[in-house]
Amino acid sequence: MSDCKTTYRKVKEFVQCLYPCKLSGNLHRNMNTLTAMITGIIIGKHTQLPQIAANVPEFIKLPSTEKRFKRLIINENVTEQTYFLPFVQSVLINLGLEEMVLAIDGSLVGRGCICLMINLIYKRRALPLAFSVVKGKKGHLPEDTHVELVNKLRPLIPESTKQVVFLGDGEFDGTSLQQTLKDFGWKYVSRTSYNITIYADDEPFQIEILAAILPQGCHKALRNCKITKKKYGPVTAVAWWGDDHDEPIFLVTNFWSASKACEYYSMRFTIETFFSDQKSRGFNIDKSHLSSPQRLTRLMYASCLAYLWIIFFWYLGIGERFVQTNPSN
Repeated sequence: MSDCKTTYRKVKEFVQCLYPCKLSGNLHRNMNTLTAMITGIIIGKHTQLPQIAANVPEFIKLPSTEKRFKRLIINENVTEQTYFLPFVQSVLINLGLEEMVLAIDGSLVGRGCICLMINLIYKRRALPLAFSVVKGKKGHLPEDTHVELVNKLRPLIPESTKQVVFLGDGEFDGTSLQQTLKDFGWKYVSRTSYNITIYADDEPFQIEILAAILPQGCHKALRNCKITKKKYGPVTAVAWWGDDHDEPIFLVTNFWSASKACEYYSMRFTIETFFSDQKSRGFNIDKSHLSSPQRLTRLMYASCLAYLWIIFFWYLGIGERFVQTNPSN
């Protein structure tokens, strides 16, 4: 129990130091509940409410603690604008990065829901920044959902950040998303299908032709081309057969340098370790038994903050320094 109390105290310091204003009233009460949930998730390594409650160091009957947690996740006033995004913005300000590398991906969570997540690639870890939970089975989500999520994240990027690089797999090569990223002034690299149509000097052909006679360990690029029937561009189309790939993969990017695009894209796979940490290797968010996207969203506020706490206090070992340097304190 002493370990639980120590963790609870450290989590509470983390929450209070990162939040941009003084906590009072309902906000203070709800933050205390959120702090208890974060602690229970860290200690219990599970996101089912009874198991979270069983690992909270409070002298309160277990059913009462579980009811507090349930009231929080069904409370429509508990929104990301108040209970998640302020923490994300504080993290980004404290990190003070001149370049941010972001990765987007989706994964099944709860019962019949998909979480679409954008993470910051930082020291070989993927830190959660923004996400959306929707009903659905594993598969591609509408491109409007992708665009909506990046629009949600954009205001959180500090002005001191000079370059943002956005990475996505084959689901995230839509031209509307590419245009949105371009309008932000961001660089991007997205995987695309081998049979996508590209245009060079208005002549169409499939991108897979770039992989013809391509040796493993090499890449080939076509710059200033256009893609799809919409003839979106100009972009750089890349065929890349990496040393650890079984076959060539194909990328679209607004980088001029194909080697730079390949170098950044290789960082995308870090986000997959985040989902495994949230699921089978960590908090078992996929076994939470929740099927409501809204309730899963509020539960993920706690699980994502638990992940951030673990990364900064244990994996990186800079938690104390990180908290102390918060400019709002």
